[in-house]
Amino acid sequence: MVLVAVSGGRDSMVLAEKVRREGGPFAIAHCNFRLRGADSDADEALVRAWAARYGVPCHVQAFDTEACADAEGISIEMAARKLRYRWFGQLCREHGYEAVLTAHHAGDNAETFFLNLLRGSGIKGLCGMAEDGFLPDPDYAGIPLRRPLLHTTRAEIDALAAAWNLPWREDRTNAENTVKRNKLRNLVFPVLREINPSFEETLAADMDRLRLVEKIADSYYREHVDLVWDGRRVDTTLLKTIPGWEYILYRILEGEGMEPALIAQATDIVRSGQSGRRAGTFVSAAGRLVREEAVGAPEIRVSEEPWEPGRSPVMPEGVLAVDADKVHGDLVADRWVAGDWIRPLGMRGRKKLQDWFKDRHYSLVDKKRAVVVRDSGLTDLHHVVAVAGQTIDEAYKINPDTRRIFKITLHG
Repeated sequence: MVLVAVSGGRDSMVLAEKVRREGGPFAIAHCNFRLRGADSDADEALVRAWAARYGVPCHVQAFDTEACADAEGISIEMAARKLRYRWFGQLCREHGYEAVLTAHHAGDNAETFFLNLLRGSGIKGLCGMAEDGFLPDPDYAGIPLRRPLLHTTRAEIDALAAAWNLPWREDRTNAENTVKRNKLRNLVFPVLREINPSFEETLAADMDRLRLVEKIADSYYREHVDLVWDGRRVDTTLLKTIPGWEYILYRILEGEGMEPALIAQATDIVRSGQSGRRAGTFVSAAGRLVREEAVGAPEIRVSEEPWEPGRSPVMPEGVLAVDADKVHGDLVADRWVAGDWIRPLGMRGRKKLQDWFKDRHYSLVDKKRAVVVRDSGLTDLHHVVAVAGQTIDEAYKINPDTRRIFKITLHG
């Protein structure tokens, strides 16, 4: 028995009807993200009515998506993705569903291709989504995720919805060009269709071929990675003797969660032949990659420690502590740049660092020496976790639920 994700939109209703017509046992899951008021509730009502009509088990869950996004410092889209896949995994474990089916189609895959291309995610990202994979949640990573409509075009889905006389609801936000996917779908893709009416099918075939190339590259990576990476440090001298070493380094740092821009900086450091902490040392601390002194003096050290509830969060001078479980990616020491911002501890609103410095009468020398710590797992890398030796962001503070911390120590 499988679990079908149904939003109430045209794509997911076509998928649900397709699965129903194939005759196998299934249940459906609907997420109400509470983002569109009455429209969200109307979507839920439609899904419930369709399930009741055919006697299909229907799971519905409401989420406070905005609160999740704010608490974790991620976008609304990323918060919704995280919430739904975690819930799908929980349902599978609880009810014994063998797999989760989603209604991603050829158009969605084309959007993913271009988003990954613009983000600089490498060949793996350009392969797009696969028809068969696993839930993207570490606690439920063994549960199969299937996309039966992945090679089905928008036109074909429209035709099926009409032929089956399906009820469905249009998300009015799909017409708003405020998010990247909508901009691609509404502004870019119409131009591509003018150039090539079958561009979705052409791109899908290219992604299939790229997936074959990615398999070859992955095999090459696995043959060499253990020679240069011990899980903590990269032997850059040996690394540079390997043809295509840049790809090996990229895969190592990507696997540790480092953002593409920071990987590019690391690659430049290795290519330049510099060595030592002043040039940049890449160290895996407590399972997370910490970039030390790639910015020069003063020196930053990060260590993980257990935390006892009730302990005072006050730290010695030059030492800051953040809740380790609130860190999404890598802690990265860096120089501050224009546009950086923080929610200083004890404050609700965000503050631009340049204004924060001004409030504290920082001299030009003080600002030049200031070191910030970033969380590479955030979509907004201007969101600063800490100003080393000074303050942390409110979202990373220690609370009664904290069980472990990352201690950030400023030397010099």
